[in-house]
Amino acid sequence: MNGFVNILKPPGMTSAAVVATLRRLCGGEKAGHAGTLDPEAAGVLPVMLGRAARLFDYLVDKEKEYVAEVAFGAATDTQDATGRVTARGTQYPTRAQIQAALPALTGDIRQRPSMYSAIKREGTPLYALARRGEEVEVPERVVHVEALTLGEETDRHGWMLHIRCGRGTYVRSICHDLGQLVGCPAHMRFLLRSRSGFFTLDNAMTLEEAQAAAEAGQLARRLIPMDAPLGHMKRAEAPQRLEKLVRAGAKLPAGALRFDAPPAPGEAVRVYLSKAFWGIACLQENMLVWRAQIPPEA
Repeated sequence: MNGFVNILKPPGMTSAAVVATLRRLCGGEKAGHAGTLDPEAAGVLPVMLGRAARLFDYLVDKEKEYVAEVAFGAATDTQDATGRVTARGTQYPTRAQIQAALPALTGDIRQRPSMYSAIKREGTPLYALARRGEEVEVPERVVHVEALTLGEETDRHGWMLHIRCGRGTYVRSICHDLGQLVGCPAHMRFLLRSRSGFFTLDNAMTLEEAQAAAEAGQLARRLIPMDAPLGHMKRAEAPQRLEKLVRAGAKLPAGALRFDAPPAPGEAVRVYLSKAFWGIACLQENMLVWRAQIPPEA
């Protein structure tokens, strides 16, 4: 069973637990996720099954979209609703005040995530150190926020935020920093990831739907094809006369293939033979050299 399953992860479940569930439903098939979600967050979690794991480095997950609820009145050590309150305030901001602060959190910004984050220090996640009572300096990092839009007001001094950002951005840190900018402590109360690259809410399924499909013997038909998330890459069609070279994993003469757009030196492209996806190859000195060969019948 080879391909992708886009799971709508429920809150309260770790990404690793989702992968373990999919692995069990697929009879022990190799599985891994393509982008962690915090346990309390919900939203799209792409899971790679079988040989799809070979394509991990070529997935576009740099741009993500989230819907978050920021709650004003309290800051926490985890920067979300699960943490210990570290500061309180009652100078609740108006819509105009929040709106005026958003530009400072848009573009390339410096961000210092919570100690309770998955960032690793010498191989150990910071949250593991925090739970052991160890305090370390969390370094600032530069992240990119493409768009930050204020939504409707919610109960208990909350506001909805719509975020489009790059990889590595901590939305809960945005909520925390927004509180500092408007002069009222804040934390993230709710988070939904609505998009991770190709994977969106529209092509996601719940774990219950995946289990029902597996029990009916239909899960393989529900898989997202391996080349579907690779549409951002240029396409190369190999002629039938190169079939033996393709099957052998040999270098392919670039001049013999048909490209939808000329690739640049060193650029990786997706390769097809008789309209079947065979994997990823890179252009080197007028030859295509395989980087991840995935025979369709294997």
